[in-house]
Amino acid sequence: MLQRVLHLLWRLIVTTVGACLKHRVTGLAAEGAFFAVLSVPPLIFALIGGVGYVSDNFSAAQIQDIREAVIDLFSTFLTDRAVNQVIEPTLNQVLKGGRFDVISVGFVLALWSGSRALNVFVDTITIMHGLGGHRGIVKTRALSFVLYILALITGAISIPLVVAGPTLVRDWLPNRADFLMEFYWPTVVVICICFLATLYHVSVPVRTNWSFNLPGATFALVAWILGSYLLRWVITVTATDSRSIYGPLAAPIAILLWLYIVALAVLIGAAVNAAFDTVFPQDTTTRARRELVARLRNRVQQARERGGEPTVD
Repeated sequence: MLQRVLHLLWRLIVTTVGACLKHRVTGLAAEGAFFAVLSVPPLIFALIGGVGYVSDNFSAAQIQDIREAVIDLFSTFLTDRAVNQVIEPTLNQVLKGGRFDVISVGFVLALWSGSRALNVFVDTITIMHGLGGHRGIVKTRALSFVLYILALITGAISIPLVVAGPTLVRDWLPNRADFLMEFYWPTVVVICICFLATLYHVSVPVRTNWSFNLPGATFALVAWILGSYLLRWVITVTATDSRSIYGPLAAPIAILLWLYIVALAVLIGAAVNAAFDTVFPQDTTTRARRELVARLRNRVQQARERGGEPTVD
């Protein structure tokens, strides 16, 4: 029994590593991280554009804090001239009364670049399960848009919980609700795992069991946490008593590295699920793969009869 378990575990590990090497997850993770970073500035500007319409509900000090935070963010990767001549005047106009053009253009750019990052995940997950070409390009892109919006909603819920921590949240709760703090971190973990499992589930173009994606989602979350701690340790150690050659680019590079770790963890988690589907195949994915093989054979046969080359959609 133990030998069989070890054999299955070894097959899962070998299949996962093989899928990662075959589908070059390191390069795809870099592509996804790049487009994720690209979506952050327009998304922030779009959100700030919305603040201008409700600025009467904020004090002057709060508006100034928002303004300084946005300027500091853009100053990390833009020149002082660009910040002074473009960012600051636009930000001042937005915060005075709101600008619909900034909101619309910002969200369009954020949706395009953010959904492009999700499109990398969806395509890779589909190919890892041997179902490349089963879903059309238009459907894949539409699914990426929906997943990006879902990611924004999930991030809006989970990121404040992680950043605020249980201490700050405890101050918001009444005394009789202190028992809810025992479920704080389990709630955060469950939200993240459910989103990752849903991402893996809907990325496969055929109906599968949602719980079948939990191993990859759990692995991705653990890898993301460990990778984030490792990145934080490396940055802390290298930043001590040293002068960075990157200067103002240090902060964007750190953000890009963190997003790269997130993307890499998600793609390796997808490889774990694909390995489970190989070792413990599901009926739906097996049937879909057989249909793709049969379709390809028919095209090859038809092309040979016509004396041409087969084409793949």
